[in-house]
Amino acid sequence: MRVVVVGAGLAGLAAAADLVAAGADVTVLEADDRVGGRVRGVDIADGVVADGGAAYLGIRHTELLARMREQGLNVVSTGMTGDSTFLLSDRRTTTASRVPPLDAVALGDLFDRLEELVAEIRPDKPWLSPRAEELDRLTAARWLADEIDNPDVKTFFPLFIGEMMAADPAAISVLHMAFYLRSGGGIRYLNAFEGGAQQWRIDGGAHLLCLSLADQLGDRVRLGQSVCAIDQTSAEVEVQCAPGADGTRPRYRADRVIVALPPALAQRITFRPGLRSPRATASTGPGCAVKVHLGYPAPIWREQGLSGWSVSSHGPLLSTVDDSPSDESAGVLTGFVTGSEASTFSALSDREQQDAVLAHVGRLFPQLPPPDRCTVTDWLTAKYSRGCYAALFGPGDWLRLGPTLTTPHGRVHWAGTETSIEFFGLMEGAIRSGHRVAAELVHRTGPGDAAAGVLVSSHASGADLNHSSVE
Repeated sequence: MRVVVVGAGLAGLAAAADLVAAGADVTVLEADDRVGGRVRGVDIADGVVADGGAAYLGIRHTELLARMREQGLNVVSTGMTGDSTFLLSDRRTTTASRVPPLDAVALGDLFDRLEELVAEIRPDKPWLSPRAEELDRLTAARWLADEIDNPDVKTFFPLFIGEMMAADPAAISVLHMAFYLRSGGGIRYLNAFEGGAQQWRIDGGAHLLCLSLADQLGDRVRLGQSVCAIDQTSAEVEVQCAPGADGTRPRYRADRVIVALPPALAQRITFRPGLRSPRATASTGPGCAVKVHLGYPAPIWREQGLSGWSVSSHGPLLSTVDDSPSDESAGVLTGFVTGSEASTFSALSDREQQDAVLAHVGRLFPQLPPPDRCTVTDWLTAKYSRGCYAALFGPGDWLRLGPTLTTPHGRVHWAGTETSIEFFGLMEGAIRSGHRVAAELVHRTGPGDAAAGVLVSSHASGADLNHSSVE
């Protein structure tokens, strides 16, 4: 079986590795000049690399941990000691608690209502949840306005949704919010460091897993191959790439294709015959995240009794965390710019971004000297990712997209964290989607499957939901 995998993120690499192990002839096409997708390493100091994209994992992320063990990678704890810093309404406070100094009763009420929502959602098919149509029409921002009228909750809610999902509450449906929280293991698990989804980092950086998988695949991985069209017949598939520097347009023939791309990028590929159902709609947004890394000679905030963990009610850095290496060979503060703040920040010039970050850090940690290094990883402008952590499903998206997220289009199959009903948006979800789609191909029922039916029905309906190619 000849398989072309489009996209060399964790999902595509995991699928390719499984298929090679099963004896398939695999080619992985990646538009970028690196593997990893939304996993990326950022150099901070000599020998110190921070996670510019996906970073954290926990004990329930069993497939990710298994892959790490296979590749000889270890975890490091994200455990922090010292006080938290809060900058709320321009008032700075420090406390041993990780909870912002806001109305505890009102926040408890918010989480109770969120837990009730999450419990309603069918984890296997959220679009069939009892109130799916109602919840998919309503934005998370509108839901909050209808449910709770408390100023502290109004301050906290966008910070919480930004941290959990890299989302602006006004841009996502309540169904998406509730499903995301349930899929990830529940609010408490997702939100926790010790014992939760943020318990560990991969020692040396998550990008090492992608590099190791790519090394294992060898020359099957081809970089700089931007797929623009996928044509299929009842017999095979042809994958066409955008012209290279020499003007030639590479083409690859296969029995099956796996598209392991974020929905908006998959939607831009021209499929012939055309898709019967879209991969994204006008309401589907990019994950709104920018990560900022500040490098110091050592984690010197610890000398002041601070953990490096902070929360701010205004940007750009809505939160920071200590991501220093375990040997303390450098100090690394990671800042998160999410939701609507990310869109505003992304529009600034490089100099304006750095000035805004340094001014904010000066307010958060006035005793710290200027950092040795300040790097910005802007996922909103990343050409071949279009956002991070994951795509954001807006009003109407789950009912429109959900039922066909994993349904093959003839010989074209789908992977990516957005196709995973378990740990949607996380590295674990990406790897599980890769395992799923590889098994789908290995155990398919016959050589043609539904391909002929797709060709007939698509031509008969004249359906072509595609737009321009991925350039």
